[in-house]
Amino acid sequence: MLDIKFIRQNQEIVRTAIKNKKTVLDLDKLLAVDERRRHLLMESESLKAEQNKRSRGPQSPKDLEELKALKEKIKIILDELSSVEEDFEKLMSMVPNIPSEDTPIGPDESGNKVLRQWGEIKKLDFEPKEHWELGEKLGLIDNERASKVSGARFTYLKGFLALMQFALIQHALSVFTNEKILKKIIKEAGLDIKSTPFVAVIPPVLIKPDVFQKMARLEPKEERYHIPSDDIYLIGSAEHTLGAMHINETFEERNLPLRYIGYSTAFRREAGSYGKDMKGILRLHQFDKLEMESFCLSEDSIKEQDFFVAIQEYLVKSLNIPFQVVAICTGDMGGPDARQIDIEMWMPGQNRYRETHTADLMTDYQARRLGTKVKRNPSAGGGSEFVHMNDATAMAIGRTLIAIMENYQTKKGTIEIPKVLRKYMGGMKEMK
Repeated sequence: MLDIKFIRQNQEIVRTAIKNKKTVLDLDKLLAVDERRRHLLMESESLKAEQNKRSRGPQSPKDLEELKALKEKIKIILDELSSVEEDFEKLMSMVPNIPSEDTPIGPDESGNKVLRQWGEIKKLDFEPKEHWELGEKLGLIDNERASKVSGARFTYLKGFLALMQFALIQHALSVFTNEKILKKIIKEAGLDIKSTPFVAVIPPVLIKPDVFQKMARLEPKEERYHIPSDDIYLIGSAEHTLGAMHINETFEERNLPLRYIGYSTAFRREAGSYGKDMKGILRLHQFDKLEMESFCLSEDSIKEQDFFVAIQEYLVKSLNIPFQVVAICTGDMGGPDARQIDIEMWMPGQNRYRETHTADLMTDYQARRLGTKVKRNPSAGGGSEFVHMNDATAMAIGRTLIAIMENYQTKKGTIEIPKVLRKYMGGMKEMK
């Protein structure tokens, strides 16, 4: 969430963010609730001080009667304050993050801006198939049996495609944990940033509601899988539990940036996508991803996001698949995001680019809710402040498999294996 002092002092900036992000929120109501909250806090403190002062020394019957009335008045005020605080927290949680200066202003995905493209789209001498057609023909994807066992939007990945999933994971981890490769990526991107390697993590896939709320990722609840008996949610991405790892902790400045690369299964109900992408593995209820998460100093957070995007580009280039980098506009980005950059890979079977990666700069929006801080060095003024957080897709496994299947399909109906993955698949060159 934002600092309430910032909101009071920058009302027009906040109003513009609410408008451009299409957030349903009455800012005037929030400010009125905040004013009432502060008035009640001051009144309660004043009455408590008077109560303490009058409680000292001998008490006459009249004094005791007045003290009793004062105590009752304090209780009434505190009860109202509790209710007002609840309203305040609810409204504060709805205030969106302020978009960065370079974020495009737009109503929806039509306002997104392509920043750059890479790779040449091959001219095929045959009609390319979609991944689900290839998967069914080669016995790699089995949605039909999965639907009998689990329902729609589930699948069985089989044979060489299952092996390729683990090849992708190994390939990605070989980059994230190798400082030499990270230094090369930083140099090629022209960034001035530390090359601290990522710590590999397998995080929990269940998260408490209050922690999910502090991560600002619980909403929309209709997208989440909830287990009522334990009042706990299944995560929709590894970042949800990675970002919350250091709740109510304070880092030393010298230990930042701290970077994680997490692998997990993720779950989404896809409640708003009825009838969309029903075939294949593009939009499933259960899928696997590698996710980046970092905690850094405020002055480094944009560079950190640019570094994350540079890693994403490095990995997609290593697979030799055409892609474009897209700046997401205000109307299409998440409420907690200050800056969102997506990568869309070319899918020849669908004859279009599809989103496969996203990189989200949160500034201190999540950290303020989580209580995650950094103690600054004396040279930086000392004291403590909230860290800045970034999260990004390292590898959306299912969608990357789709891109490989469609881009590496052959005229004879087989699928070539990208050279960079062959060493992880026993030297195999083709799926057939």
